[in-house]
Amino acid sequence: MASNLSAEDLLRSATQGFDHLFANDIDAAQKAFQSEDTPFHLLGLGVVAFLQAALGMEMGLMDEATRCLAASEAGAKKQARAAKSLPSNHRFEAGMEWEVMHADAVVLLGLTHALGESYRGYLQCFLRFHSAHSKFNKLFTRMVSNPTQLQRQPLCHRARGSDGSLRSSVIQSKPTAAPKSGFFSRWFAPSSSVAAPGTITNPPSGPVEELVLSGTAFGYGLFNLVLSLLPAKIRNVVGFFGFNHDRMLALQALAVSAAGSDMHSVFAGLVLMTYHGVVLLLSGYQADEAHIIKQYKAIVSRVDGRYPDGSLWILNKAKIQRMTHDTEGAIETLRDGLKPERKKSFPQADTLLRFELAWTFLAHRRYEETAKQFLEITNLNSWFSVLLSPYSHRSHATYYFIAAGCYFSLKDYDRAQELLDKIPGQLDKRKLSGRDMPTEAFIKKKRSSSSESFLTFNQPHIAIVAFYKRKQARLGGDEKRFVEAIRISPAEEIAIFWNTHARIESSVAIAHIQEWSSLTPAITDIESKYLKTPVTTTANDDLDTVDELAIRSLLLGIVHRTLAEYAAARAFLLDAIKRAPDVEISSWVGGLSAFELAVLDLKEADMRAADVKPEEAMVMWEGVLAGASEKLDQSYALSAKQTDLSSRLDSRIVMLRDEISDKRELLGLPA
Repeated sequence: MASNLSAEDLLRSATQGFDHLFANDIDAAQKAFQSEDTPFHLLGLGVVAFLQAALGMEMGLMDEATRCLAASEAGAKKQARAAKSLPSNHRFEAGMEWEVMHADAVVLLGLTHALGESYRGYLQCFLRFHSAHSKFNKLFTRMVSNPTQLQRQPLCHRARGSDGSLRSSVIQSKPTAAPKSGFFSRWFAPSSSVAAPGTITNPPSGPVEELVLSGTAFGYGLFNLVLSLLPAKIRNVVGFFGFNHDRMLALQALAVSAAGSDMHSVFAGLVLMTYHGVVLLLSGYQADEAHIIKQYKAIVSRVDGRYPDGSLWILNKAKIQRMTHDTEGAIETLRDGLKPERKKSFPQADTLLRFELAWTFLAHRRYEETAKQFLEITNLNSWFSVLLSPYSHRSHATYYFIAAGCYFSLKDYDRAQELLDKIPGQLDKRKLSGRDMPTEAFIKKKRSSSSESFLTFNQPHIAIVAFYKRKQARLGGDEKRFVEAIRISPAEEIAIFWNTHARIESSVAIAHIQEWSSLTPAITDIESKYLKTPVTTTANDDLDTVDELAIRSLLLGIVHRTLAEYAAARAFLLDAIKRAPDVEISSWVGGLSAFELAVLDLKEADMRAADVKPEEAMVMWEGVLAGASEKLDQSYALSAKQTDLSSRLDSRIVMLRDEISDKRELLGLPA
């Protein structure tokens, strides 16, 4: 039955549901959305079902999400057409609020198709994204009078807002000719400009205008940001179909949306939190880390102030603490968020807290607590959506692999072997698409061998972790106890891909160095005050394969860099690159080592620049930035399609290239 309420009243009603959702109260959110049968409310029901399905991978809920979102899409389209013949009851063109809602529904429907991981689903997602991208571009162009002017904002001034607010980061720094009037013009124009309707000095009036402003900025910013972060080869393909992007403009548009107060502002804040968190975690180097952290904190504080009980905001508070070396604070925040007495009806989101807690424990060498958390996750039947977590893998095999590595470090070899023995059964389970997750492909490499390459990975009789079984055989031990052949913890090895060792405490880094340098053969050709000496000789070398030696050098290079011991770090990373062509199964070592070497160059240059004259620093930076870019080219070339977790490395390369570009702009150097 059609409602007699106005669009503004309906939007206010639906907003109550989103308020409950952002505060973790799923039951109350669903009740609010079920109170009316309108595109606003149907979109809300679709969002709830989508989040539950994406975080818990419950396909029944995905079907419900698709039903609600399709109904919302159809309803919004009908309302938009009808509104064209009526006078507008706000300062925008009639029906623009329904156009925004229609585009929202189209985007979410595209994501529901993508999560099925079928080729048909990806095609449907692509077609819907193309439609939504076109819609948001048109809406944004109608509101922004001069988009080309916005694309040339000086980077240094977007990072230097005097009050540190979100809005200050998108104000143009230098006076220019007065732009044509446009809805967003005041956000990007000099202070002497005449205020346009719905801007900072003349804000939108009522929830409908807020929806149009914030929704348009959010959609436009989201698409540009996602496209800018795609690996180069994928970005080139989608560019052929008309998908263009501008990362800086995307961040500015998202900041405009996040500074609002409607539901889009919260989602824009979440996207910005995720982006800043991913850059801090995985790019390795930041052109202006202090600014990123400042903006990250401001966004989290704004949303957390409105919804202090929301798991997603608790999660990001803890991430900031971990990124700023407050490990104990992060652990306390996450534990508080997981307390049994805390009211929560969004278990899928709460699982993200446990996942973050597990990695935080691992970064602190608290192995028993790490294993406990990862094993607990396997009991929750949950995985993490790419939109909400940079670590996204719904792989119980991965969690068993990490937990086994933790028990190995604790010298509880029986428990470690027990968990390793469970991995084949997990790997052989069929996924929704019949394909392996990236970490599963990595683990399967550890099961395979060149002598068994004719066997398919899904055959259950393949020997588990055959790499270590062969080593155990060489040592004359029982192959069923192949855990005894492991010398470097699988947990620490897989943590390389999450860049876990880059922000650990100095005491932890030194403990790692002491452990890995105590393994034979002893390290005799690289000097470091932290290496274990003397090393007790053994009848058989602890590390007797090129793979193990290359991985040890890579790990030692990373942790020495964390300690700012750059000479030793460089020597170890170069050693890893030298060994990479001869590895048997660790195909990822060469590309990742070249990437880490680029990060080292940039970090070392930051330190050196503080001790030389400005003109000398500029000359130095020219060479360093060019050299780092060349190393990223090398990393990309070594990261072949068949390389383990190559897509993750590709994304990290894209992020670091952006940081190099930002550094050039901050220094005033040509691109």
